[in-house]
Amino acid sequence: MLRTSQDTAHFEIDPTRLDLAREFRHAPKGPHSPELRRVIHRMRWSGAGGRWCVVTVEPGVRWMLARLPDERFGEIRTYPETTFTSLNDAEWHVFRIRWEALTGNALPVEMD
Repeated sequence: MLRTSQDTAHFEIDPTRLDLAREFRHAPKGPHSPELRRVIHRMRWSGAGGRWCVVTVEPGVRWMLARLPDERFGEIRTYPETTFTSLNDAEWHVFRIRWEALTGNALPVEMD
C-alpha cells in the first residue's frame, strides 16, 4: 500500500516556471520533463488530505471535479456544476487549482 507523509515532496514550486505549466497543458499525460515530474509529484503526493481530482461520470465521455476526503475512507466530495467533456481539460483544471494553492499565484487565463 502506498503511504504518504507531510514530508513527502516538500519542495516549493517556483511560480515563475510557467514553462512547466505550458508543458503540462500541451501534454497532460506526458511524456514530462524531470522538472515537471517533480511539480506533479508535489501536487499529487503532498500527504495532505483534501486533494483536488477528477472522477469519471461517463467513461470516456464526461468527468467531474472532486475533492478527496481529509481522512482515508471518507466521502469524496463532488462538484456536479463543474464537469468536462475532455479528460485533458479536466486534468488542466485540477492542475490550475493545485498550482495556485501551492504557489499562491494563479496561472494566467491566456494559458487556457
